Amino acid sequence: MAVITISRQFGAGGRTLGEMIAKKLDYQFIDDLIVQELAEKANISTGFVKSMERTAGGTISKFTTGMLSSNYIERLVGEDKGYMDEHIYVELLHEVILEFAKMGNVVLLGRGGQYILHEFNNAYHILLVADLKSRIKFIQQFYDISDAKAAKVVKQGAARRSSLFKKFGKEDYDHPHLYHLVLNMSRLSLEQALKAIVALI
Repeated sequence: MAVITISRQFGAGGRTLGEMIAKKLDYQFIDDLIVQELAEKANISTGFVKSMERTAGGTISKFTTGMLSSNYIERLVGEDKGYMDEHIYVELLHEVILEFAKMGNVVLLGRGGQYILHEFNNAYHILLVADLKSRIKFIQQFYDISDAKAAKVVKQGAARRSSLFKKFGKEDYDHPHLYHLVLNMSRLSLEQALKAIVALI
């Protein structure tokens, strides 16, 4: 009943490897399900949760009325109003990730799992790193986009990752002491990384 958290520098192959691990071990891969649970608990749309996660800073105050759907405005002022700010996001994220972890046999992608489950029994924390050139190449090849577009995507992904951890008040998210295993994906294939993680579990 292990739990595996995958943290990664954006473009290091975290989602792809996470799905490979889940398939190999017959675990459940958890990513978008976290967004769905957060939205349900806060009574807001999944789109709004994703918008918060995408936006640097992520605070609800940065969203103007003009950027919100009429659906959201109705919920905000109606009887079944929903609301989410940074504090609520982090609080609910802890709750949701713990719920999934208690299920066991899951692979959790990103969102601070290495912090939230730091003392959780039978949780294994993995960090994937890679140099910038390798990360751009990975995104370009796996998503069939231009080098320029891939470079932009990697830059935006890194900014979102930094923004998320600011919500946790953390800046040491790439420090090896947080993890059971750190893999340099510039020097390893996905298959080699998969074997190393399966051997650890």
